[in-house]
Amino acid sequence: MSDTKVLTGLSFGANLGNAPEAVERAVAAVAALPRTTLIGCSSLYRTEPWGGVPQDWFINSAATYTTSLAPADLLAACQAIERAIGRLPTEPKGPRVIDIDIIFYGDVELQTKELTLPHQHFRKRRFVLQPLLEIAPDLSICGEKVVETLNRIVHDPLQVQLIPNTKPIQGQAI
Repeated sequence: MSDTKVLTGLSFGANLGNAPEAVERAVAAVAALPRTTLIGCSSLYRTEPWGGVPQDWFINSAATYTTSLAPADLLAACQAIERAIGRLPTEPKGPRVIDIDIIFYGDVELQTKELTLPHQHFRKRRFVLQPLLEIAPDLSICGEKVVETLNRIVHDPLQVQLIPNTKPIQGQAI
């Protein structure tokens, strides 16, 4: 067990039940994990679903934390939080009470059956990049600034709409 804290970014999404509340609960629950500190949390975004499954729009947010939990331990904790909030197994890309994805964990690049870091699809998802840009405009993942990655998908047809005056949880400046 290391006490070295690593900057990590998580994405949160929900479209069943009280989605804004589920996202808030998930952000706070991760912040309450041992050896983990919330640094910043984005506003909430209303996001058109993708993947071809007919469903309601999502509420999305992103947050950055520092943690000394190992990536696998952080993943296990996030999955436990999802279950505690009420997530049940669903079809891939289907509706969910809450979804927590680890987008990056410092500069770690990892590919196991359970976890790929950075997240394998983050470069294609405006609903991940736009909230991250809000809270960490100078952030780079894999040597590329988030704004540069976001600019490459400017023609993404899926809508991502800022919900004005929303800030689920406040953290410290990066």
